[in-house]
Amino acid sequence: MSDTQTRTRSAQLWQRAQALIPGGVNSPVRAFKSVGGDPIFIDRAEGPYLYDVDGARYIDYIGAWGPMILGHAHPAVVEALSAAIGRGTAYGAPTAGEVEISALINEIVPSMEMVRLVNSGTEATMSALRLARAFTNRDKVVKFTGCYHGHADFLLVKAGSGVATLGLPDSPGVPAAATANTLTADFNDLPSLEALFLAYPDGIAAVIVEPVVGNSGTIEPARGFLEGLRELCTKYGALLVFDEVMSGFRVALGGAQARYNVKPDLTCLGKIVGGGVPVGAYGGRRDIMAMVAPSGPMYQAGTMSGNPLATSAGLATLRALGKSGVYEGLEEMSARLARGLRQAAADAGVTIQVNQVGSMLTVFFTDTPVTGWPTADLCDRKRYGVFFHGMLTRGIYFPPAQFEACFISTSHDEADIDATIAAARGAFDDVAKLK
Repeated sequence: MSDTQTRTRSAQLWQRAQALIPGGVNSPVRAFKSVGGDPIFIDRAEGPYLYDVDGARYIDYIGAWGPMILGHAHPAVVEALSAAIGRGTAYGAPTAGEVEISALINEIVPSMEMVRLVNSGTEATMSALRLARAFTNRDKVVKFTGCYHGHADFLLVKAGSGVATLGLPDSPGVPAAATANTLTADFNDLPSLEALFLAYPDGIAAVIVEPVVGNSGTIEPARGFLEGLRELCTKYGALLVFDEVMSGFRVALGGAQARYNVKPDLTCLGKIVGGGVPVGAYGGRRDIMAMVAPSGPMYQAGTMSGNPLATSAGLATLRALGKSGVYEGLEEMSARLARGLRQAAADAGVTIQVNQVGSMLTVFFTDTPVTGWPTADLCDRKRYGVFFHGMLTRGIYFPPAQFEACFISTSHDEADIDATIAAARGAFDDVAKLK
């Protein structure tokens, strides 16, 4: 769709939405606030493609923000959901599917000796940290600047993702008391964490981290960083919590902990575990998880937790991911895209950084390598906005925010990647024209 074409139906829906929904969207980054312009409304999706309500097709690199690792409407997932929905959508009672998916998660992620299913990544992280406080009998938790762990009050401190792109370092409505026990360190900076442990040697319950950051854009842990977190937490008696809501099953079948061979005490999952249906999970050491009600005194519950739609779609997805060659293919396509984007930018005389880990990738408009939030924050948001719209008008749907990740699926093939690189050449030319 060219710049001269109008998105008539999208424009009509956008006008209605703004009168009915706060900001016109049900999750802030969808509103295009950080890139300008009006959002497009999607009608359907299949494989690596999105189709908007005006009939245009886009090669999709959002993938519903991560879960569509098999592509949209994958036949195995559709079949599983179709069979499940015919048996009823929720029972409020135990099902075989809950047992099967918990066993499969444990098989793939052995550190998760016991698993509790929830309904979102936010539920997973806030429950895991409540559990960490209960287990250690300590109050303080440490997070890293630029890492986003859901919208629980006590975690909306120096968060990345939509919070950063909207210019909201924190959020109104969060009482000071809610964040009084939340401490922040810098990602890839072990001394900043050690300083907190020295200040509160017996007060920190847990350190939570995105082991591969996705919510400041894709950022890989420096060599020794995750190992250092493990050592410090063990030394000071705190629990190490990996928020793998985004990186889980993305950067490797067993997540970042498998890719980097570092074992956390608790892990939070989401996205892919539900195969595109809302879901979350947290789990870890058996002695810690034994504190969760009804086994123990730490209360957490959810009517829709482990519902048969989510478990059916999740099982189909995880089983497909376990087949031979899946992750080699994802890595190959992702690396091909990263190389092509770097070359296209260089040919246009535009300086960028492309961070790629597994099937996660981000284009940063900066001449400084991005290793954490301080360097991510140097990016030129205006240039990213021009690039985003240049890609969109050429039929490529990249994230509508600088500080988000692109996600490659098993349905993207070489033709899709090459078409994306060709579009990027034009989009980088657009950027080069900026004064």
